[in-house]
Amino acid sequence: MPSFDDVAAIALTLPGVTEEAFGQGGGRGWKVRDKGFVWERPLRKGDLAALGDAAPKGAILGVRTADLAMKEALLASDPAVFFTIPHFEGYPAVLVQLGKIRKPLLRDIIVEAWLARAPARLANAYLAERDAAAPKQPVSRARPRSGTRASR
Repeated sequence: MPSFDDVAAIALTLPGVTEEAFGQGGGRGWKVRDKGFVWERPLRKGDLAALGDAAPKGAILGVRTADLAMKEALLASDPAVFFTIPHFEGYPAVLVQLGKIRKPLLRDIIVEAWLARAPARLANAYLAERDAAAPKQPVSRARPRSGTRASR
């Protein structure tokens, strides 16, 4: 089960990231060039009232999304992990139940949140470096089997 220490370990590997006290409660938050992209987001009284019995327990992470379409895609992808509150209506962010997300997916959404907030030059440099370091997939040199469209 991931923790905020895991969030910090992932976020702080990204270029230009700082950790700062964030929000009303002074919880942990991570910014790139003064733009927040992930933060601790405990549920407040109004949130709990709005969610009722569906209010999750445990650690909650706020995560910026690139846009509202990405927000909706995440919410639809796994409602056990991703959710929202009325306070976030019209705002490109989701809430994540840390106790229910797998670490590889957590890493992916943190990187995507960072990419949504990082300056274009920094994001492009990161992507170029990441792509250069990625293992290359071998190109298949197999010939099409007889009877396939390519061999006709």
